[in-house]
Amino acid sequence: MKKLFILCLMATASFFMVVNAGEAAVPNPTVTGPIPATAAPGDPSHNYPFFASQFDLAARGYVEEEYFIEGTANRYTIVPLTTATILNSGNPYKTRIVVRRPASPNKFTGIVLAEWTNVTNSFDMENTWFQIHEYVLRSGHAWVGVSAQRTGVNGANGLVNWNAARYGSLSISSDALSYDIFSQAVQAIRNPVGIDPLGGLVPEVVVATGHSQSASQLSTYANSIQPLAQVVSAFALHGSLGNRIRTDLEVPVWKVLSEFDVRGSEARVRRPDDQMFVTWEVTGTSHNDRQSYGSRVFLQLRDRGVSADQSLVCDHMPIGSTVPFHYVMGAGLDHLVRWVKDGTPIPSAPPIEVQSFGPPTVLARDSFGIALGGIRLSQVEVPIAVSVGTGTGPGTCSRWGYSDPFSDATLSSLYRNHGQYVSPVSQVTSENEQRGYILQKDAQQTIVDAAHSSIGKKK
Repeated sequence: MKKLFILCLMATASFFMVVNAGEAAVPNPTVTGPIPATAAPGDPSHNYPFFASQFDLAARGYVEEEYFIEGTANRYTIVPLTTATILNSGNPYKTRIVVRRPASPNKFTGIVLAEWTNVTNSFDMENTWFQIHEYVLRSGHAWVGVSAQRTGVNGANGLVNWNAARYGSLSISSDALSYDIFSQAVQAIRNPVGIDPLGGLVPEVVVATGHSQSASQLSTYANSIQPLAQVVSAFALHGSLGNRIRTDLEVPVWKVLSEFDVRGSEARVRRPDDQMFVTWEVTGTSHNDRQSYGSRVFLQLRDRGVSADQSLVCDHMPIGSTVPFHYVMGAGLDHLVRWVKDGTPIPSAPPIEVQSFGPPTVLARDSFGIALGGIRLSQVEVPIAVSVGTGTGPGTCSRWGYSDPFSDATLSSLYRNHGQYVSPVSQVTSENEQRGYILQKDAQQTIVDAAHSSIGKKK
């Protein structure tokens, strides 16, 4: 037993030596800020942070600040699923990070969620923040958005063109620099030199996260850059797009997938859970959903004057699944932090059942059309609507999915009284909480919502 204890201490010491060596290898960028906002969000001058939060963060004890970071970055030669090699160094860049953090050190948990902002729409989108902002604010974590890619900064719809007076000094010459930019942004958070973007808060764990296109970028980062940089504590790959993850990483990797993601590409790259890798698949959920819709559309209209999401007319309206994917993501993030801190892995979850892998992948479904298997929140296990992860129609309709309410006749046949609805919702939700797929607060809210609903009540 004594020998085992000594070996464990040696392994732990070795791990921290490696992490510290990686941190030392990543240079600190020069940090400027916080960059003042001289106008309120929505002002035509645009002299405020692009996509400044619409929530009253101060009322929740939070501060939002924008900083510029600059330095020189490496470009890498990247071969999939292998550690990268440096192609060249000394490439200048300047970009921004946005920090939302507790104002008081007493509220801070020591956890930082570093989001690689998504540029699918040719401008910065905080898709993971849109999902989990409530979880972050009530938990006391800090969130940092990193503008790592050229499109979001220097593209036609990027920051520089949005407000040249505020962002004109920013420059990313190539997406090839994005990986080192992200490393240096995390370094500025973990080991600040000069200006501290966290205002003196001391981070213990930095989880790298990003949604969709950003999750794909982070998958490459995890496979090829993390073994060199080693500044990230863990990865939460949110809605990744058929990205394989190497089997010898030394930090935890968690994939959290909607039904759309599984059907679209992730089913074909599945691998078993192991000591450093876990996948969760959430039945009935869509790549973009009703939870994120409000934030996305509000900010697009406020800061860009137009929203492609709002103008979508799909075969199923309104767009977006209402199954609360964000409840599952919050629970998983709590597990991921424990995994980093004490080695307790995220519990495994059943996969969504596949009828054929295709392409296209065909999911097994029940008589209502709801997919089988996966993490089954009460909204799919005790349904009052058909929730499907993939929509139909023009443009991006497929990503949004839908939740089509049952007819009154169907509801009456399923739930002849209110108790026949509330009781199974309570049971399923309690079971999901016990399995670790939903947090207590969200479980309680689910049951309260069911109790206050009119399902099963005579009209």
